[in-house]
Amino acid sequence: MNAVTPAEPEDYNSLDDDGFRMLVRNWIGANYPPELRNPTKRLHFSENKLWYYKLSEKGWLAPGWPRQYGGMGLTAGKQLVMLEELQRHGCTRLNDMGMTMIGPLLIRHGTPEQRDFYLPKIIAGEHIWCQGYSEPNAGSDLASLRTEAVLDGEDWVVNGQKIWTSLAMDANWIFLLVRTNKIAKKQDGISFLLVRMDSPGITVRPIRNIDMGDEFCEVFFDNVRVPKGQMVGDVDRGWTMAKNLLSFERIGIGSPRQSGYALARLKLLAEHMGLDDDTQFVERYTRLRMDLEDHKALYETFAEKVRRGEQLGPDVSMLKINQTELDQRITEAMLDVAGENAGLLEPIGGNRELNPQGQFIQSRPSTIYGGSNEIQRNVLAKNVLALPG
Repeated sequence: MNAVTPAEPEDYNSLDDDGFRMLVRNWIGANYPPELRNPTKRLHFSENKLWYYKLSEKGWLAPGWPRQYGGMGLTAGKQLVMLEELQRHGCTRLNDMGMTMIGPLLIRHGTPEQRDFYLPKIIAGEHIWCQGYSEPNAGSDLASLRTEAVLDGEDWVVNGQKIWTSLAMDANWIFLLVRTNKIAKKQDGISFLLVRMDSPGITVRPIRNIDMGDEFCEVFFDNVRVPKGQMVGDVDRGWTMAKNLLSFERIGIGSPRQSGYALARLKLLAEHMGLDDDTQFVERYTRLRMDLEDHKALYETFAEKVRRGEQLGPDVSMLKINQTELDQRITEAMLDVAGENAGLLEPIGGNRELNPQGQFIQSRPSTIYGGSNEIQRNVLAKNVLALPG
């Protein structure tokens, strides 16, 4: 790869992938706060906002948005390069629901007034969004949601509950899937609402995780009034819009970078514990490394489709299943290697590279978020293998 950083072009897509990769890699290396590299927990906006604002000032906060809305206008292939470089450098995940979810939805389905109001505020960091999808009885089976919105004059009145809402305590807006028709088929009676988090009747309750973090929240809605103009798209047609946002997310979740990082930490941990030459460890490590190489090859088949501008099919679910379960196997090996250190909540000796319990805990929910692996297997069975329901 050419080690010389190319000059910044007016259109990033005019660079070849290697040139663009070098440009991104060198800028991240020079600008990313080193103290935020490979954080042991999901960071709050108060902790990662410096990086948010740096990306915003650079114009790199929303790689996939058209340039007219403040994005980079990157092709899907260039977006993949950027995602890979952010993961390679160990960049923290931002409060990114505005850039990755609601922004693209408004660009595709919003009114001109909605785009003009919301999009600049996402880029500026004035609006931080969270996602109101999952409910206590409607997680992976999202179409069964019960939070409802009833039209009353010029407002929708919302009642219900959302759960596992990531970083809701940091957000000042939430996008909601709500039931607006109880008679229609369950997927057809869902609408998409944009709601201010300071609206009367909203209560946010953090959920303490096993690692004592508070990434997730419950959000309760008690007669919350939402103006009609804050609905996106047509009434009862929110399900299709929400579903269309998920395909590119799955290739991100399926990236081999997460397992690759975990495997490198496993090797460092074994060296620290004096087990790197142990026969049983070497056999287990080698098997995991071969699994990782297999996954890299699988990932590359889907990455090539993205680079060619092709639509990803339901078979992309294989990536999410394979990556998340491999990451769990690697982090399980970490606990075995760590011995008595496996019970520590903090990294061994304060070294963030040696954090077996943190890695293990972070890998646990990965088979659930983004659509549980059980649901992903059902998708493959029905839509790829054509098995009977």
